[in-house]
Amino acid sequence: MSTTTVETSTEDTGRRPAEAPRGVRRRGEHSRAASLVSHTVLIGASLTALFPIAWLVFLSLGPDKDDYLHPGRIWGKMALDNYAFVLQDTNFFHWLKSTLIVGLGTTLIGVVVAASTGYAVSRMRFPGYRKLMWVLLVTQMFPIAVLIVPMYQILSDLQLIDSYLGLILVNCTTIVPYCAWLMKGYFDTIPFEIDEAGRVDGLTPFGTFARLILPLAKPGLAVAAFYSFLTAFGEVAFASTFLLSDDKYTFAVGLQTFVSEHDAQRNLMAATAVLIAIPAALFFYVVQKNLVTGLTAGGTKG
Repeated sequence: MSTTTVETSTEDTGRRPAEAPRGVRRRGEHSRAASLVSHTVLIGASLTALFPIAWLVFLSLGPDKDDYLHPGRIWGKMALDNYAFVLQDTNFFHWLKSTLIVGLGTTLIGVVVAASTGYAVSRMRFPGYRKLMWVLLVTQMFPIAVLIVPMYQILSDLQLIDSYLGLILVNCTTIVPYCAWLMKGYFDTIPFEIDEAGRVDGLTPFGTFARLILPLAKPGLAVAAFYSFLTAFGEVAFASTFLLSDDKYTFAVGLQTFVSEHDAQRNLMAATAVLIAIPAALFFYVVQKNLVTGLTAGGTKG
């Protein structure tokens, strides 16, 4: 004698699935109080970050150099005269050219050297490969003021004072160590099987690195490029020491020309600072798709 089990579905019985009791939150659901607090904190953080930028833009619209002392008076006389003066009567476009040459040159050389170093340490086991990374880290502990004198002597012997190449190489000394550590951590997340597949296909180690690994490391390269460009873009100490010609000043050095011992044209400084932010924002827009992935992927080895 057999028994038949009849299963009834909610569709047949017309019953609804059991619902969670009222007042019980589902997993991942936040209370209204928690959401309110988190949104308040985020809004406060956003306003804190945006306020200096908005204040700088506001001061740049004041036509007089002393308007920053009485910002309330700017409302009645806002004008774009400061921007017109900076673009027409200063060496702004010379500064722009110099900044782009130094920034992009530092980014190109620094990222290539850092990526090669990071890949070599991540994949190859040569004598002293661990000590190499620690040596790069130790170089970051020396203050810039201590390094300027020997660097100036070296560049003078190489006849690279007041040249873009000299400043690019000096900037790379501070950029490559950090970017090498960054790229090494990112390369560690890429499976070794990809290198083995490249060797099976007859690729050399450099061919494997260039054709297989680098395309997979775009997020890490984007972070290294962004850091390199911004570091060279805003660097002051090296640029003001090794660049002597007015037409070779970068933005960071050019801003100092608005301040002298007896005068400070802060309205022009504010306008120039706003204009300076445009190239940096454009570079961020180019690499921002890969920034988040690159910043987080190198933190763990997968």
